[in-house]
Amino acid sequence: MKAIRAIVPAAGKGKRLQPISGDTAKAMFRVCGKPMLQVSLENIGFIDASNIFIVVGYAKEQILEYFGNSYNYVEQTEQLGTGHAVMVCAEHFKDFDGNVLVTFGDMPLFHREEMEKMCAQHDKNGTHCTMMTAENPDLKLWARILRDENGRFKAIVEGKDCTPEQAQIKELFSGVMVFDSKALFDILPEVGCANVQKEYYLTEVPELMVKKGLKVETYFNADGDDLRGINTPEDLEACERILKTRI
Repeated sequence: MKAIRAIVPAAGKGKRLQPISGDTAKAMFRVCGKPMLQVSLENIGFIDASNIFIVVGYAKEQILEYFGNSYNYVEQTEQLGTGHAVMVCAEHFKDFDGNVLVTFGDMPLFHREEMEKMCAQHDKNGTHCTMMTAENPDLKLWARILRDENGRFKAIVEGKDCTPEQAQIKELFSGVMVFDSKALFDILPEVGCANVQKEYYLTEVPELMVKKGLKVETYFNADGDDLRGINTPEDLEACERILKTRI
């Protein structure tokens, strides 16, 4: 089995949470009594802390003080999207020949066993990228998975960019992916920022891989609630309800 590392972007300010969070770093906002970053890290606890790279930015001192020296920290001085958050880690991965899981500090609902199964499938199949997908009819603005006529992955389309036909697609993209590290960092420089936000989106990488003939697969998660992240006070309430039900 290939060695595995993880990258966890956690640099955000969480502007929509600030009315109730003040100057707290977004990833340090508490859900069920714990910083949501802690819950996210517990969900990838099958990866040793020494192989986890947390991308920090806004109020980074709060994260470093809380989590100490067990993890690796990479600073993202400007928040220029998910692709950029992974790009800033490139120097730490230049000699690494293994797999890398990318998950997020503000998405605490993923089941650890689903994360582990996805990584195992990725490794077993020798895939260059494996994406977690799910269905959840409540998440109407989530990105959709587009497939070709043979059912193979074709592209990810953001919810706000969906045509009426694409909006009917039930398979949603979770945001979580595991990559062959060398393939990921070879392709990342090709990701552009020709969008309104001028940000680099990691979601472009699987599509670029397909165009280069690399192997891209999906892993289906039966629990669509795992896809919920925390951006607003309402999201926080919803996630706490789900976590309490699971406990």
